[in-house]
Amino acid sequence: MRRAYVLLLFCAALLSAGGATARERGGDPVALVTAEADNELLAVSLPGGKVLRRLRLPAEPENVDVHAAGPAVVVSTKAGAVTILAWRTLRVVRVIEGFHAPHIAAISPDGRWAYVTDDATGLLSAIDLRRARIASRVFVGAGAHHLTWSPDGKRVWVALGERARTIVVLDTSRADRPRVVSRFDPGFAAHDLAFGPGGSRVWVTADDMDNVSVLDARTQRRLFAVPVGAPPQHVAFGASGAAYLTSGYGSRIVMANAEGRVVASATTPYGSFNLVAAGGLVVTSSLLRGTVTELTDRLHLLRTVRIATEARDVGVSVW
Repeated sequence: MRRAYVLLLFCAALLSAGGATARERGGDPVALVTAEADNELLAVSLPGGKVLRRLRLPAEPENVDVHAAGPAVVVSTKAGAVTILAWRTLRVVRVIEGFHAPHIAAISPDGRWAYVTDDATGLLSAIDLRRARIASRVFVGAGAHHLTWSPDGKRVWVALGERARTIVVLDTSRADRPRVVSRFDPGFAAHDLAFGPGGSRVWVTADDMDNVSVLDARTQRRLFAVPVGAPPQHVAFGASGAAYLTSGYGSRIVMANAEGRVVASATTPYGSFNLVAAGGLVVTSSLLRGTVTELTDRLHLLRTVRIATEARDVGVSVW
């Protein structure tokens, strides 16, 4: 099981302008879901769960990241390819090949750049989304996997492996030339990670314990932990600053406030690892059941729809 996540730093943008929803601003939220076994990306209506479009992609698309009103980037690990898709039309802008084992794509807060990790080579590729080309590559370490941008776009953290004992910190003030500035051991086997909305804390999920740890972004010191459930977990943030944390093997999702207190929880289909919070909704996809589950931002269940054999990752766009 691999994340995708999706850490999604565009949630505030989706609900900007005084908290207006996407629909109030003339757009409809659409979930983009990777159907790995079917070699497809599915566009699914929100709310509703209707499959609006199916797009054939290079073999076994695993992970997707989406800018709220911009392009989507899909990583096909088996094919060694990264696909850039145009906003709304899902037209293929370019398929970039030549990766060995690309894994996670994360789009910068301004929507200009996508960083892609490669497990096999340990390289982090900086892709210029306007030009649809690789601007540079930097070696971060073997097993480069999950990553997260700080809200100001000046820092990126990369976990080396799905059970990472090393996290790499990069200076991305020049996004076209990311630079490694430090490495540290988080003290446990880290899986997913995401900067909190203010940028001062990083939430790091685990592969060997039931808690999610919250670290100081400057000192890397552990501040507190949140009980979630069976590892590995994944994390996303809503516009209110609440953290949403999944335990796919525990069939559970929780909502925690900024200080780590669990304020709500819900049951989800088994294998619902990856998630996104956007437009007043929380959406999670089940790799093991092929479902997409929609919940309110207070974790009240709206619906679960089976859409594929495997529904690995999910992102949200506004159409």
